[in-house]
Amino acid sequence: MPFALLISMSSAAPTALPDFYVPYSDSVEVRILDEENTINELTAAMRGISEKLNDRSRHAARTVHAKSHGLLKGVFEVYKNLPAVVSQGLFAKSQAYPVVMRFSTNPGDILPDSISTPRGLAIKILGIEGQEMVPEHAGSATQDFVCVNAPVFSAPDAAGFLEQVKTLADHVTDSQAIKQIVSTAARVTESAIESTGHKSGFLLGFGHPETHPLGETFYTQTPIRYGEYIAKVCIAPLSLNLSELAGQHVAIGDRFSALRDTIVRFFETETAVWEVRVQLCTNLTTMPIEDASVEWPESESPYFPVASITVHPQNAYSAERRLYFDERLSFNPWHALAAHRPLGNIMRARRQVYAMSTQYRHSANGQPMVEPKIASDIPD
Repeated sequence: MPFALLISMSSAAPTALPDFYVPYSDSVEVRILDEENTINELTAAMRGISEKLNDRSRHAARTVHAKSHGLLKGVFEVYKNLPAVVSQGLFAKSQAYPVVMRFSTNPGDILPDSISTPRGLAIKILGIEGQEMVPEHAGSATQDFVCVNAPVFSAPDAAGFLEQVKTLADHVTDSQAIKQIVSTAARVTESAIESTGHKSGFLLGFGHPETHPLGETFYTQTPIRYGEYIAKVCIAPLSLNLSELAGQHVAIGDRFSALRDTIVRFFETETAVWEVRVQLCTNLTTMPIEDASVEWPESESPYFPVASITVHPQNAYSAERRLYFDERLSFNPWHALAAHRPLGNIMRARRQVYAMSTQYRHSANGQPMVEPKIASDIPD
């Protein structure tokens, strides 16, 4: 890595931690009334969306985050000399692992980038040995973090999300022209709201600003077990060439895949570094487990740096890599160490919904499901 890049990096996360952390126990999760029926209904609704889109395009894509924009290979490195409270699970010792990253946008269909929606980042850490996995991930050697560029989920729980999905299902086969009108109107309205110092999560879900995806900070939004404790995770730009892209406008024009082209062009020459940070739960009242719409206050527990991700110049969207990432590979928060088991109602719903989506997509397309173990499993 160029020396100039190294000296430009400075973590915005604090170096101090709170004095108290909520210890993990099974009791921190409290199932919601009629939860099983709600999750079943949500799974059926998401399956219906997949079937409608597959029928239209004759190809089954992910139910959400279908369109990828950047497919990267890099190195995930746990920092040295971490405080004991954050030295948990995967982060218990300083070690470097291969990692893959998939940048995407939210809808379950492949739309022009001018229909601008929230961005996603899924990462998969490879080569993890000697760690207990959650039961459905036993025998694997990976840990996934599935993130979006907003700190909170769009609904408090699966019941609230189900209502949103029902609305989405009613409009999933609307024409691109209609979706373009909705996205543009939402962006204009959101821009007016932001001029007053506020934001609308609802409007951002339909019309995200046309900004550079590599400048975004991404969040798990929902909590996970963090060894003896509980945490949320974020992935933030660290190198100067990434942080300078925060909020930078991308000229979409009539380019169908402008975001992909932007990322590919960046990684033709650039090395990028992100920082992985964790926010430990210190108060179950202000930092709830079961309500994913509540932002945990950083004034009570700031994000703390625990690892870095470094990506060197590469072809960020080769044909071979697109086939592997988009058709064969799956990212799932339940691809996890037991020490990082997903927590809360939304995560319990994802356990069933993600399994359905993956099975349907691979079966409908006749593609094998793969879970890599080492970096050489990933094509260039």
